Amino acid sequence: MAELTDKRIVLGVTGGIAAYKAAELARLLVKAGATVDIVLTAGGAHFVTAATFQALTGRPVWSDLWDTHDRGMAHIDLTRGAAAVLVAPATADFMAKVAHGAADDLLTTLCLARDCPLLLAPAMNREMWDKAATQRNVAQLAADGVTLLGPASGEQACGETGTGRMLEAQELFDALRAFLQPKRLAGRRVLLTAGPTFEALDPVRGLTNSSSGRMGFALAQACVEAGAEVTLVAGPVALPTPVGVTRIDVTSALEMRDAVKSALAGRHIFIAVAAVADYRPAQSAAHKIKKGAATLTLELVANPDILAEVAALPDAPFCVGFAAESRNLDEFAEGKRRAKKLPLVVGNLVQDGLGGETNAVTLFDEAGSHVLPPGDKLTVARGIVEHIAGMLSHAQD
Repeated sequence: MAELTDKRIVLGVTGGIAAYKAAELARLLVKAGATVDIVLTAGGAHFVTAATFQALTGRPVWSDLWDTHDRGMAHIDLTRGAAAVLVAPATADFMAKVAHGAADDLLTTLCLARDCPLLLAPAMNREMWDKAATQRNVAQLAADGVTLLGPASGEQACGETGTGRMLEAQELFDALRAFLQPKRLAGRRVLLTAGPTFEALDPVRGLTNSSSGRMGFALAQACVEAGAEVTLVAGPVALPTPVGVTRIDVTSALEMRDAVKSALAGRHIFIAVAAVADYRPAQSAAHKIKKGAATLTLELVANPDILAEVAALPDAPFCVGFAAESRNLDEFAEGKRRAKKLPLVVGNLVQDGLGGETNAVTLFDEAGSHVLPPGDKLTVARGIVEHIAGMLSHAQD
């Protein structure tokens, strides 16, 4: 959790029933190494007490504009040196005040005087969220550079179902971690491929592999976190699209190739994570192949090498390949990098990552091999993005 270690977060809590989730969020932040200053409104105190937050954070809770504790002017001093102000829940009333610059209590005054990013986690009834006034305020907040996390859609405390539900504590924690990632790829346009391809034998059968797509989707998320504009060409996987990513769904290798060619113009980086089938049936049967003879002979033809084609272009983007091997990783991954003239190949053993939640990779570039610490795929993806950003920065020097 290096993104939060030794960072100070100001967590504002307003008067919504979702305030109970803020207690869990405070716990997660403290566990990750952050220092958490709670600003609790009078409304928020009706749902969760100051004693709860003080016990969770080990720090005094701020609630009144005239509180001093160890700071002379809390509405100014609290945000100086803070990594971010996150208000969760942010009620419709609170959002309206911030959108119009009102400052009638400590939290609204602090937001107006802040010297750090402001993030809001909306929480309100679905009708309140949908009203024109709230949507005008949402647009104004976005125009003012405020980041909104959510809301989600689902069952609400009032018994109704719709948009307006605050994100869960873990979702807010993850979103804040993502927000605080260094923007090393700001201004870059990235195209990725992810997942397997499916090469149809007949209407119900085909050739594919066990790639889950998680590594590619994690890399797409890590690139967005780093400030890039990201388009993801995804094979047949059932994964949610990372926030901020443009997704193009395909099935076969030929479809993936066409989608890459259509989206490639103007891209600075191409990351080929997809486990593209090397071969496809020469002919796909129009109807289901019925069981008959003891053996079945299939004629296969080679699929195009999408990465090699992109890397060979005269105006090729910075190309990153992936090599999933069952043995001799260093030999095969570095051989792939040299054969396709790639600046970077990410190599891993299939038993370390294919289809799973975690990965262990080695990066191969002109300078040699670089082993990244094993971890969940998003953490590994962030390490890969950091390396890519470093290579691009070095190339510009």
